[in-house]
Amino acid sequence: MSLPHYVVDMRSDTVSSPTIEMREAMYTAAVGDDVYGEDPTVLKLEQKSIDLFKKEAALFVPSGTMANLLATGAAQIAGVQLTTIQNRTDGTFCLDELQRKMHLYDDCHEPLTSLIVVENTHNMCGGKVLPLRWLDELVSICKNKEMTNGKTIALHMDGARVFNAAQYLKESVARIARDFDSICFCLSKGLSAPVGSVLLGSKTFIAEARRLRKVLGGGMRQCGILAAAGLVALEKIVPLLPEDHRRTRRIAQAINNLRSSNFNVDLDNVHTNILLIHMMNPKISASSFAKRLAEVTQKELDENITTNDEVGQEFRGIQLKVSSRDWSYARIVLYNQITDKDIEYAIKKIEYVIQEYDRNLVLKEIH
Repeated sequence: MSLPHYVVDMRSDTVSSPTIEMREAMYTAAVGDDVYGEDPTVLKLEQKSIDLFKKEAALFVPSGTMANLLATGAAQIAGVQLTTIQNRTDGTFCLDELQRKMHLYDDCHEPLTSLIVVENTHNMCGGKVLPLRWLDELVSICKNKEMTNGKTIALHMDGARVFNAAQYLKESVARIARDFDSICFCLSKGLSAPVGSVLLGSKTFIAEARRLRKVLGGGMRQCGILAAAGLVALEKIVPLLPEDHRRTRRIAQAINNLRSSNFNVDLDNVHTNILLIHMMNPKISASSFAKRLAEVTQKELDENITTNDEVGQEFRGIQLKVSSRDWSYARIVLYNQITDKDIEYAIKKIEYVIQEYDRNLVLKEIH
């Protein structure tokens, strides 16, 4: 009987799995009622986060979505009015445009600007790390009362992957978050924990966030079993993040070396664990490219696009899962369980499929 195909899942770092050490820590975790503030493992995780980010207080929450919602004022769940600014390709945005869009005067016809939010790293810009100099410029605008008409403008960072940013910059997360009133980070993406994010800020801010977490149904009671995995993530997985970055760049280099006229990567700006593969030909959709990568044809098996190191076993086809919607690019994201062997197989499949597209498009043009 034929073995199933070998699957390399690079759709997102959210598909990462808890490590054995995490599972053991979860099994033996001391627990209490976190709603009463009595879960010792949660308290340990929150204190560890406070120490890393040099903030006054922290709150363990079920998800990054909840963390960001708490930071924007969840008491007004349906009443927060948003103004968006177009991102540049490096994840930043125009600070002049920011100032033009800030509502700083007491006009009853429009809401007052009270909060600016950034994402670091920036997911849909390809895991870009926001430059510290740019962050400092943003802070200088928002914290200068002369530039804000005397208004207080808070700053929040969606730092779901901020530890990736810290590794890239070779800076501490405390430095990155230094001038921000609040920041959250995710434990269940590249850090491999099964559930959870941590929100940090002042004691007053976190006290209110704790109350609002309950309003949103986020009181998790004996959630030390989840926090235990988060502690392992911070201690054991964070130091391994540069390997994810190295492997991501290895894939980017392989695609760049193909010199395809139909597919492109921005090799010079691969910062972290996210890579965007751009479709340069409008005849190719990201969704069709993703679908082809996940397929295994008899022709590619005949041409040895297979696994090659399983002694005593028959070779297997390679299924590569990547993320795509209606974008002009496919996205791959690496995480702890993606090995060098997986990278080898992913490159083998990507090279084959891109060259297949290149050949077929040339033949269509000839005919």
